[in-house]
Amino acid sequence: MCGRLLQITPPEALAHAYGVPSFLVKVPLETHPRYNVAPSQPLLAVRLTPDGERELVPLTWGLVPRWSKEPKTPYSTINARAETVAGKPAFRDAFRRRRCLIPADGFYEWRQNPTGNTTGKQPFRILAKDGQPLTFAGLWERWEGEGHAPVESCSIIVTAANAFMAPIHDRMPAMLMPEDWPAWLDPTTAADTLNRLLKYPTPMRGTLL
Repeated sequence: MCGRLLQITPPEALAHAYGVPSFLVKVPLETHPRYNVAPSQPLLAVRLTPDGERELVPLTWGLVPRWSKEPKTPYSTINARAETVAGKPAFRDAFRRRRCLIPADGFYEWRQNPTGNTTGKQPFRILAKDGQPLTFAGLWERWEGEGHAPVESCSIIVTAANAFMAPIHDRMPAMLMPEDWPAWLDPTTAADTLNRLLKYPTPMRGTLL
């Protein structure tokens, strides 16, 4: 799955790479590089405004559905499986209407010790082969409840591992090519197109930590 990642590219560089106007960068430009972002912490993400422009915003990692009674969930929503995301109650509405791009300079995964000893897992840092940020397919949601501040949150979609990742883990984040970003962000994109976008095999490299 995906439970730790890196976001070290400065916000202004992300805005340039993802076509976000400077006035729609909703995070401090002095944001410090983060080498081990964990669930419940904010992730920088790119989404569309109601006017159809791209904005860069922080979203809490762990999607809170609109229908949740509390500003958190009793189960994990940091990842959504590509095979079932369209039908799962926690994700299906966001999948239809509120998709986002989550830039990551890499992510961490742990390979099971061949002996099956869970205390002997090996951590790997996974990076793009060209050294540029990876782009994860994400979902976002806004939760509002009486007596609570609104919560904007997100989930990373995961899919079956490609040939590179398979020896490390059977799942990996679903990644998108730049030419597919407009279709992923567009709330009118058809479901069959979205499903096709979730199967792109990104070239990657890994480092044993």
